[in-house]
Amino acid sequence: MGTYINPTYPYRPPTDLQSSPPQRRPLIVVGAGPVGLAAAIDARLQGLPVLLLDEDKTVSVGSRAVCYAKRALEILDRLGVGEAACAKGVSWNVGRTFLNEQEVYQFNLVPEPGHKRPGMINLQQYHLEEMLIVRALELGADIRWQHKLISVQPQADHARLTVETPDGRFEIEADWLLVADGARSAIRRQLGLDIEGRIFMDRFLIADVIMQADYPAERWFWFDPPFHPGQSVLLHKQADKVWRIDFQLGWDADPEQEKKPEKVIPRIQAMLGDARPFELEWVSIYTFQCRRMKDFRHGRLLFVGDAAHQVSPFGARGANSGFQDTDDLMWKLRLVQAGQAPERLLDSYAAEREFAADENLLNSTRSTDFITPKSRASRSFRNAVLDLAREHAFARKLVNSGRLSVPAFLTDSPLNTPDQEPFAGDMVPGAPMDDAPIAREGQDGWLLDQLGNRFQCLHFLDAQGRLSGADRAALQSLAQGAIAVEPLLVSPCPAEVEGFAVLVDRDGLIARRYDAHPRSGYLARPDQHVAARWRSLDADRVRAALARATCNA
Repeated sequence: MGTYINPTYPYRPPTDLQSSPPQRRPLIVVGAGPVGLAAAIDARLQGLPVLLLDEDKTVSVGSRAVCYAKRALEILDRLGVGEAACAKGVSWNVGRTFLNEQEVYQFNLVPEPGHKRPGMINLQQYHLEEMLIVRALELGADIRWQHKLISVQPQADHARLTVETPDGRFEIEADWLLVADGARSAIRRQLGLDIEGRIFMDRFLIADVIMQADYPAERWFWFDPPFHPGQSVLLHKQADKVWRIDFQLGWDADPEQEKKPEKVIPRIQAMLGDARPFELEWVSIYTFQCRRMKDFRHGRLLFVGDAAHQVSPFGARGANSGFQDTDDLMWKLRLVQAGQAPERLLDSYAAEREFAADENLLNSTRSTDFITPKSRASRSFRNAVLDLAREHAFARKLVNSGRLSVPAFLTDSPLNTPDQEPFAGDMVPGAPMDDAPIAREGQDGWLLDQLGNRFQCLHFLDAQGRLSGADRAALQSLAQGAIAVEPLLVSPCPAEVEGFAVLVDRDGLIARRYDAHPRSGYLARPDQHVAARWRSLDADRVRAALARATCNA
């Protein structure tokens, strides 16, 4: 490949993993793609030992997943790789949709300032996987390359695995098995587990092109462009002067023929409209589907990412939703393994992420139906919208070239405590928490960098930055509970409160986004979702909300 050489990771003989009877590990993750690696990192941050198995010995071949949304970047920040990913990736917020050569729709993913991360970055999957591997090893994850899972035997309190290596096969057991082996999950197929939904009858060509170009760092999507009439085209800028171009081909296209340079190069030349030099780095043909497993949890097996759900690439919902899966799961698994929560807490992982998958599938299916209509009614609607969008603003918002990934608001989660007082704004129980600029100990920072990995209580001080004696005692008692709740004080002005971390709401955005008054509070889950909120601090109410959020109620 022109800009990238895949690393080769060392194989280690499994001598230390072999025993009779088979040794038991608390957690085994299968699949060292982005989602499996994120799970391994999160496990280590939660203090869990983890064994990660992968049948390959390198990162992904080709750019594959390239778009990482703001929420995924915030999760990567918590995992310790967000800064590296954003430094290497291409940041963007604006997307434009064209009909022929006329712009008919434009959006901005982050229209309001006061957020650390952009709406999206574009970064080839192989770069991100390398970063995740470095971080996982730094934290002590045990990664075994060329360890292929051959079979799984689920048991009541564990799973037995047969693993094949260059040195032969062995068996090993896992208290919990996290399945992250991708859309063609061998584990899912071996167990005969269901996956339901739609397969779309169309083909798209991916061409990663190395070239000098002055296109802005934006998402550009064309319907019926003059250089590819009757079809659609998508353009993204990636790292290392690589441009990702997707050409719609139609279902009748021959995949093997369309991948040949003599077919690909003329398409790109027609798109560029000039004789500038370029180099093909990677070419692939894909079809897509919108499907999910009925249940993401099967006893001691927990399915995440593409192994559990698959969506079309329009909207960047694949890897982004996979990161949210592990974000939801790992803190719950830690509490269950520590005996601090019952096993049924893991059922809430399935409930929450199945809900999120359904939302992603709905949006992805709508986008795909618009881009590649397969019924007379769908095509008539799409064509009418595009025709109207040329002249009428109202129709432009109906142009659907892929509604982009947004985090799920888990408003129906059984872990939420319903409001007892009125609040305005979006930070409802179940919401992913909004970011905002802060200062802490005189250093500028960001709210979300202070949150995550444990339960926390945001408590808002009065206009003078004061904390009452009763509230001090309540917060101290919560911090000393069996499941500790770390207090974080939010002050509208610089303040020091002995024994407590104080976050200064530099621009007043925290109070505005959280509709906070003096003594208002939020219980934050370890995955930066709102569990509960109140207008005045009551330790018993917080304990009750904590018990509900951990299935200890």
